[in-house]
Amino acid sequence: MITREYINDLKAKNNGELNSFINEQKDNSSIQFILENLGRLPLDFDGHCLIPFLMNKHDNIRYLTVKNIGKLCNDKYLELILKVAKEDQSSFVRREAISTIGRMKSEKAIPFLIEMLKGTDPKVVLQVIRALLVFKSNSIVQEELKKLANHSNEMIQYVIQKQFYTKKSIKYLDKNPVINSEFMKNVVVYGDVLETLKYVPDESINLTFTSPPYYNARDYSIYPSYKEYILFLAAVFKEIYRVTKEGRFFILNTSPVIIPRVSRQHSSKRYPIPFDIHYYLIKMGWEFIDDIIWVKPEASVKNRIAGFSQHRKPLAYKPNQVTEYVMVYRKKTDKLLDWNIRQYDWEIIKKSKVQGEYETTNVWRIDPTFDKVHSAVFPIELCSRIVKFYSYVGDLVFDPFAGSGTLGRAALNLERYFFLTEKEEKYIEKIKHEINKETLFINKKIYFLDILKFKKLMEGNPHDFNG
Repeated sequence: MITREYINDLKAKNNGELNSFINEQKDNSSIQFILENLGRLPLDFDGHCLIPFLMNKHDNIRYLTVKNIGKLCNDKYLELILKVAKEDQSSFVRREAISTIGRMKSEKAIPFLIEMLKGTDPKVVLQVIRALLVFKSNSIVQEELKKLANHSNEMIQYVIQKQFYTKKSIKYLDKNPVINSEFMKNVVVYGDVLETLKYVPDESINLTFTSPPYYNARDYSIYPSYKEYILFLAAVFKEIYRVTKEGRFFILNTSPVIIPRVSRQHSSKRYPIPFDIHYYLIKMGWEFIDDIIWVKPEASVKNRIAGFSQHRKPLAYKPNQVTEYVMVYRKKTDKLLDWNIRQYDWEIIKKSKVQGEYETTNVWRIDPTFDKVHSAVFPIELCSRIVKFYSYVGDLVFDPFAGSGTLGRAALNLERYFFLTEKEEKYIEKIKHEINKETLFINKKIYFLDILKFKKLMEGNPHDFNG
C-alpha cells in the first residue's frame, strides 16, 4: 500500500528512485494519490516523469500533474504547459496551466498569454490576467490589459478597473467627524425623508435598515402609480448611497404586495417590489451580498388558499405568503471587509463580537409584531439581528421610514446610535412613547427635531440642538 510516508522517504533518498516509482504506476487511483501527496519537490526533480499523465483521461490527474510541474517554476516546461493551456478540454485544467505559466515568470510566455486574453471562458481569462500582472510594468502588457476595462464579463471589468483605474485610498477618516459624532446621534426627524436627506453629510451613516411603505396597500402609503412608487424608493436609496460610508451596508426588508381586486369581475394585482427595486439599487452602485428569507407563522398571514382548499382546481392555487425578503447590499468599494473592520480599535471589535447562539442559515423564523397604531411594525428580534451582524458598538444606524422606531430601540439596546426619519405625526408620537421606555434605565438623551431645526443644525447652528 502506498503511503505519504513512503513517498516522502523516496523523495529523501534520490531523484531517480522517485522517478522510477512514478513511472511504474498504472492504476489511476495510485497515480492520483501520489500526485496529491508529492508535496514540495527536490530542486533537481526531473518533471519529465510526470509528462505522460498529461494525456490521462481523468481531468483531476491532468490537473494534479500540471500543478506539480508548476512547483518546479522551470520554463523548460513552458512549451508543454502552453499546449495544455490552449488545448485541454477541462476549464479547471487550463486555469491551472495558466497559473503554472504565471509562476514560471518567463517573458517568453507574454505573447501567448496576450493571445489567450481573447478566450471565451471568463475564468480562464481571469487567470491569464493574473499571470500577466507579473509583468505589469511592461508597457505592452499594460496596454493589452487596459483594453479589457469594458469587457463583457463583469468580474474581468472589476479586476482591470481595480488594478489600473482605482485611486489608492488613504486611511479612513470621517469627512465631518463633529457632525457625525454629535448632531446625528439618537436623533428623530419629523418630516419628509428626501427633504431631510438633503442636509445629511456624505458618508455619515454606518448602517441602514428599513422596510419602506407598502405600495397602496396601507392608507399611509398611497402613490399615483406603481412606477412612481418605485422611482420614489430609488430616489431615497440613491441618497442613502451617498450618505453611507464606503463599504458599509444597506439592508432592505420588502415583499411582493397584493392590491385587492375592485370587484368580482376584476383580478387582484401582485407587485414584485424586491425584484423591481433591485435593478435600480445595482445601477446606482450598491453591490448585492445576500438574500435572507424572513419566515412568519402561517397563522399570522392573510389566508389566500381557502378557495383552492375547497375546490382544488388547477390554475387557482395561491399559497399563503409567509415570507419576506431581507436583501443585503454593500456600498461599492474595491476594499475587502477587513479594511472596514480596521477602522475600529481592538476594544470596540471585542465588545461588538456576536455572542451565544446565532442563525447560521439565510432562513430566519421570527414572529411578526402587531400594533394598534402602526399596521406593519418591525419585530425587535429582526432589528436586533441586523444591528448585531452588520454594525459595531458606537455605530450610527439609520431607518428612513422609521414607523414606530423599532430600529432605534434595537440600536440603544446594543450600544449603537440611531438616526430616524418619519413623516407621519402619529408615528412620531409612537416613537417617543416606545423609545422613552427604553431610556428609563439608559443615561442617553433622545432628540426629536422637525426639518427646520434639523436644517439649521446641519447648516452650522449647534445651539438649535436642544431637542
